[in-house]
Amino acid sequence: MNYILMAIPVFFVLIMLELAWTTYKKQDVYRLNDAVNSLAMGIMSRITQILYAAVPFSFYVYFYEDFALFEWQSNVWTWLAAFVLYDFSYYWVHRIGHTMNISWASHVIHHSSEEYNLSTALRQTSVPNVIGWVFYIPLAFMGFPPEILVAVGSLNLLYQFWVHTQAIDQMPRWYEFIFVTPSNHRVHHAKNKMYVDKNFGGVFLWDRLFGTFQPELKEEKVIFGISTQLASWNPVWGNLHFLAALCQDAWRTKSWKDKFTLWFRRTGYRPADVEAKYPVVKSNQVVDKYDTPLTLSAKLYVIVQLTVISLGIFVMMHNIENLVMHQHFSIGLTLAFALYSLGKVQEGNDNALLTELMKYGLLMINLVWLTTTPEWLSLTTLSIGVLSLIWLYSIQKHNNEMQTV
Repeated sequence: MNYILMAIPVFFVLIMLELAWTTYKKQDVYRLNDAVNSLAMGIMSRITQILYAAVPFSFYVYFYEDFALFEWQSNVWTWLAAFVLYDFSYYWVHRIGHTMNISWASHVIHHSSEEYNLSTALRQTSVPNVIGWVFYIPLAFMGFPPEILVAVGSLNLLYQFWVHTQAIDQMPRWYEFIFVTPSNHRVHHAKNKMYVDKNFGGVFLWDRLFGTFQPELKEEKVIFGISTQLASWNPVWGNLHFLAALCQDAWRTKSWKDKFTLWFRRTGYRPADVEAKYPVVKSNQVVDKYDTPLTLSAKLYVIVQLTVISLGIFVMMHNIENLVMHQHFSIGLTLAFALYSLGKVQEGNDNALLTELMKYGLLMINLVWLTTTPEWLSLTTLSIGVLSLIWLYSIQKHNNEMQTV
């Protein structure tokens, strides 16, 4: 059962409720560009998960089928044990995701938002953690079936959604002691030096056992984001920027040892010769948040296009079993390009009209030639595309006229 797919409508309803509540309470926790970018990252992560799933290979299944030491009955105790042990493994996956360069390259996107709200929970990575999967293999040796592992993993992720909020201050003391809460997870998303690399738990606060717990302090206001500001609404670059920086450092350093080892060094490590010649400015303090001004018409355009893309990925996920591999990749990459184009619109890029034209052209190719779709759907998409391009052209024309005044 795909719990994540079932929960998507609930996610959006809760985001709308949080937006309404925080607006009523005059809490400035949402910005349109940032929230849209977070949702774009979430959509892209679903796309890439589908693309990865199209590759018929799994280390976990291999170890389970050939090396499982026990056989568990499918009952409530098995599920509870799997849930707790999965969360214990997740703690270590999450911890190494923050403390090793190559793993941080996968996880950094989740922390790149300078806001903290329920949309931030959906800002998930599209870059696989090449190290983290190792921590789940012991569950295969213990004999937990892959389908149970996938299910408890989904439940674990669903729990983590609600803790990404500033609308809740503190939970009851006993709950704060045992479970991950909005308060201690806000600490985890902070870039303040005293908060960095703390509170890695997913559901349970394993941090109290392993010395990584840090409570949220009234006198130390949380500053959200990462020390090197992303400064982009491009979801592709958002996923690849730290990996690109690692590749650049590996290329530039003259040390052959560093070329091969910097990937597995502690997060933030850079070869000495590269650091000296190409210093990177970092800040753990409050900085001006990255944003790009949008007119009301442009904001509405962005919301409409995000809705179109969201419907596309939702339909794709519901029909995934009816698609062959080349359709997986074609539709998935088209939707990923659509998100890239949306970032261009948000940044006011001069090429946005061209990328939007390409987006709708690719959507039509998928609908007409690569899949069997009703004629009304193709005509509807074509109509939306034509109207969208006219709309965007008018927005850009207005912006150009305002700049020349």
